[in-house]
Amino acid sequence: MNRAASIKKRTAGFTILLIVLVFLPFLTRSAYQMHLVIMTCINIMLGLSFALLYGTGLLSIGVAAFWGIGAYTSALLVVKLGLTFWAALPLSGLMAAFVAFACGLVVVRIAGVTFLIQTMVINMILPEVFGHFEFFGSWAGMLGIPAPDPIGPVQFIGKTPFYYLILILLLLNIIGFWALYSSRVGKAWRSIRLNAHLAESLGINPYRYRLLAFMISGGSAGIAGSFYAHYFQTLEPTMFSAFKSIDAQIFAILGGLNYFLIGPAIGAAIMTCVPEILRVGKEIEPIITGGVLVFLVIFLPAGILSLPGRIGLVRSGRGRRGAGKQKMTTRTTPGV
Repeated sequence: MNRAASIKKRTAGFTILLIVLVFLPFLTRSAYQMHLVIMTCINIMLGLSFALLYGTGLLSIGVAAFWGIGAYTSALLVVKLGLTFWAALPLSGLMAAFVAFACGLVVVRIAGVTFLIQTMVINMILPEVFGHFEFFGSWAGMLGIPAPDPIGPVQFIGKTPFYYLILILLLLNIIGFWALYSSRVGKAWRSIRLNAHLAESLGINPYRYRLLAFMISGGSAGIAGSFYAHYFQTLEPTMFSAFKSIDAQIFAILGGLNYFLIGPAIGAAIMTCVPEILRVGKEIEPIITGGVLVFLVIFLPAGILSLPGRIGLVRSGRGRRGAGKQKMTTRTTPGV
């Protein structure tokens, strides 16, 4: 299949998927199912934020920290200052990106395990800050966060308006990330992930490009946090623990880390819906999450999307072995 045919096939598939997503509220009347779809979209945004950092060679356990920054910023701007949700939404992303920039000036300098631990520490500190200060609602959390302001006749009552809002935010996120991956910046990120020292010898500054990725990742998670705050209309510090950052990792790993856009979407859909379908309790969910992570690392390190290639490789290997056996039989059998 040539490149043009491949692009045409992907475009057709994306168009069909988009049509299904647009008409999804008309296909189901279940508020619970719509809630699962909304949570899936939020989790996809978190998985995309992690995948973006991985694309520069950084492994983070801090996605939930910037998610929480966006959520609390939006809630405070609306509740304390009286801003509308539509003004607080972009400001929340900017605040999360600014905090990511301030932290990234220090933590991004050293990649690897050091960066992983530093982001985990940030994610462990932030809920403590939210919980120990009355300004953030302390451990009781912030209550009474209003829903987004109406847009013309559209009132944010029920699940459908929230679904279309998060769908728009997710699509804008995907389009923005796709544009970045396709640009010169994305090529620089890939070069840094493959070999940072070689990329630096070619004139690419790994520190600056990783800092940019850290800011964009934080801003994207902050936007998701803003929506989350006004969707649930209540916030608690424990919502943004390091375990949620690990979940964001699993979303990307399960789908496939080499598929920066599709991978997190598939992983988030599975990890959001399957536990709910199985009616797994919150006390058992971390055990399942850990088991899935171990299974992926050992048996499927490239994610679910690598399965077709692995199956094809196994089949071609069997075919080659069968051909080899046939050749050996031909050579050692008299009269053939």
